[in-house]
Amino acid sequence: MRITHVVVTDAFAGVEAHVARLARAQVEAGHDVTVVGGAAAAMRGATGDGVELRPGTTVAEARRSLAAGPRPDVVHAHMTAAETAACLWTPVLARRVPLVVTRHFALVRGRSPAGRVVAHVIRRTVAAQISISRFTQERVDGPSEVIAAGVEERPHPRGAALRSPVVLVASRLEPEKRVDAGVRAFAASGLAGRGWRLVVAGSGSLEVATKELVAELGLDGDVDLLGHRDDVAALMADAGVLLAPTPGEHFGLSVLEAMASGVPVVADGSGGHVESLGTAGGPGLYATGDVDDAARRLRALADDPALRDRYGAALQARQRVEFSLAHQAAATERVYRGVLP
Repeated sequence: MRITHVVVTDAFAGVEAHVARLARAQVEAGHDVTVVGGAAAAMRGATGDGVELRPGTTVAEARRSLAAGPRPDVVHAHMTAAETAACLWTPVLARRVPLVVTRHFALVRGRSPAGRVVAHVIRRTVAAQISISRFTQERVDGPSEVIAAGVEERPHPRGAALRSPVVLVASRLEPEKRVDAGVRAFAASGLAGRGWRLVVAGSGSLEVATKELVAELGLDGDVDLLGHRDDVAALMADAGVLLAPTPGEHFGLSVLEAMASGVPVVADGSGGHVESLGTAGGPGLYATGDVDDAARRLRALADDPALRDRYGAALQARQRVEFSLAHQAAATERVYRGVLP
């Protein structure tokens, strides 16, 4: 099958990583796959050499890239700009090539007058929708099938005794991510006085505000604000705990990556976190927005290395069964085959 993914950005973050991993898994399953859009160098590193990459940093450029190569059997768009670019390409608009879309965010299309016009065209053109979680499925417009993201299997994790006493937050520093809640939870846990550190890997508009909060809480010597990092997997392999403080997270790729690494996770008990962690047992989910509850769970894990080992192993086992790339690729292929002529 010839598949073209479209993601209209010049970046490489959660959505682009989702696309790159899926594209690589589809190539490994024997398909001919092209990706339009995303930061080219990072995309190439994530997809490998088997995926064709074309530029698509704007809607117009993505449309031109769609028309440039052999006609695909299916176009798979990710986010509204990519859906718009696909709908501007005549074979998709005329429904000669089916359009499948993945809803990455728990939002309804068309929140402005112009957006509602575009949303109407997209809804009439889309052949099938995929949601990344039940949380997202329940909040988007139109029916969709839930197919969770998958990540690569990683080696059996190092035991707690071989990991650093680090609470890791891997997140963009933007208001909706609530990294400030993670900093406050670490402060309330008292772990800084027990030799633990908070490490924040991520950049964004709240970098200065986060530094100011760290200073306000007296944590200057106990918190490392690393900015954007390309080695988050290595940071996870060494961390004692991952803290995921975002309320209403649509799914949470960093949580899934931590699970693959066997890292214990403490996460806001809402959104997609409930689906990834909710049935794995252990102390993972805290009452949403409750900094003190998060702090208690961090202390419980820090005080019990055996609990960290058991919980991390349970999370890794769950990832390998429920959130593998092979499972995601096979489920996505079934959606494609359901809309092909």
